[in-house]
Amino acid sequence: MIKLTRLNDSEIVVNAELVESIEATPDTVITLTTNHRLIVKEDVDDIIDMIINYKRRIRLKPEWE
Repeated sequence: MIKLTRLNDSEIVVNAELVESIEATPDTVITLTTNHRLIVKEDVDDIIDMIINYKRRIRLKPEWE
């Protein structure tokens, strides 16, 4: 899950696994695999970094395994 900010400054948490595309038009529009669209304040590169960091976190194994 990644935290994003809508244009009205409300925070939204999005399942990063559902992100299908991200566009800068000039606002950042995220299209999910469900065909829902979200307009957020973060820029495309920041969202890509958030998704990469999320995927790294979920793939890390605990030390005790």
